[in-house]
Amino acid sequence: MPAGSRSRRRSSLRARLRGALWPVPVLAVVLAIGAGIGLPAVDGVLENGGEHPLSFVFGGGPAAARDVLAAVAGSLISVTGLVFSLTVVALQLGSSQYSPRLLQTFATDRAVQLTLAALTATFVYALTVLRTVRTEDATSGGSAFVPRLSVTVAYALTLVSVMALLLFLGHLARMLRVETMLRDVHDEGTATVDRELPRGSGGRAPGGALPAGPGTPLLAGSSGFLVDVDETELVAAAGQHDAVVVLVPRMGDSVVSGTPLAHAWTRAGTGDPGELRAAVGRAAGLDFERSPERDVAYGLRKVVDVAVRALSPGTNDPTTAVHALSHASALLGDLVTRPLEPRRLADDDGALRVVVPQWSAAALLELVLEEPLQFASGQPAVLRRMAALLREVAWRAPRGLLDDRLGQYLSDVLAVTAESTRVTGEERDDWRVRVELALAGSWPVDHSPSAVTRTSRPA
Repeated sequence: MPAGSRSRRRSSLRARLRGALWPVPVLAVVLAIGAGIGLPAVDGVLENGGEHPLSFVFGGGPAAARDVLAAVAGSLISVTGLVFSLTVVALQLGSSQYSPRLLQTFATDRAVQLTLAALTATFVYALTVLRTVRTEDATSGGSAFVPRLSVTVAYALTLVSVMALLLFLGHLARMLRVETMLRDVHDEGTATVDRELPRGSGGRAPGGALPAGPGTPLLAGSSGFLVDVDETELVAAAGQHDAVVVLVPRMGDSVVSGTPLAHAWTRAGTGDPGELRAAVGRAAGLDFERSPERDVAYGLRKVVDVAVRALSPGTNDPTTAVHALSHASALLGDLVTRPLEPRRLADDDGALRVVVPQWSAAALLELVLEEPLQFASGQPAVLRRMAALLREVAWRAPRGLLDDRLGQYLSDVLAVTAESTRVTGEERDDWRVRVELALAGSWPVDHSPSAVTRTSRPA
């Protein structure tokens, strides 16, 4: 397997583990079992001479040790059940009030994972140590054994678990706030953009046009969302068949089995299309849900979901929609300053082999505004924020990239505002002037768009 392919598979495995709730608690349970077996052995060595050399350890007898460990195990399993119940309630609230896609972010929260790890590890450790406590009646030689250091460690782990529970309750209260969820999604989306579209990465791409004529469709063998592309393996497969491969879906798009996953142009008699189709299928990673690892539009999708859910008649929370649109504006403004061209990949000889499509600036703008605008009728605060979003994106986008699209959406926002709200015509004219000034590279200092003193867009 090529080194790039192995690296990509390791990265995909790490992403899956980070997105799951169980790996950290399972690791903690394994360590607890090891400690529950190893520490009593240390106790046996320390007490070989009779008196335990450590003065701070547990000083009770076998019955007291059993009572302490049983109390620790019994209480901790009850508390663990409580934490699991609270976690499920938090997941239900986040799913019903904000967006089901936010559950993915909640599951990756380290505070939740570490709390569950501390509670389950303490429970398993106490049970493992409990089996080593012996009374005089239970041994043939008549000698009792109390793992004093091990019981002391169980007491310390209990204190740690109690502190973890208190911190978890405070953390859970913060996590259930929509502002916290939006911030986490924003941070996640920014990290993906920085990783996939680093600034200054729009260097010279392999030249050359695609071969003439229609390509050969390479059909998908399974369904799912495109979450990863092993570019090294894909380039190698295309080079082996002397082909140019153009993927159809963007990262995060849905793929249906039996539909074209890619198109290939090959020279006559240079390879088996079936082998190339299998290689493309192996290189394209499909999953049952979208992933934030490489999907630069997924963060925007989550934020827009929150805004749309807030604008639904059952929720009717325009303030949350305004906050979500503010995060969407920041993410979109960052994206339009990055290179959004399709990735053109060449082999070692410089020949074009693979083209990976990318989300365009127009598609991202449509993602942010299409659905919220549909439900923003009669919401003046939300419509004002949409006009401000258009102004902010107009300021940040390179000249000419989105001018026409921004103008079209501004006209839609003004039309919905005029039809469904009491916002004055003067204020609507002010929105238009501000967007036009931003497109021209000017941003008034005061609140009047006709102010003489203006700032110019930085180069």
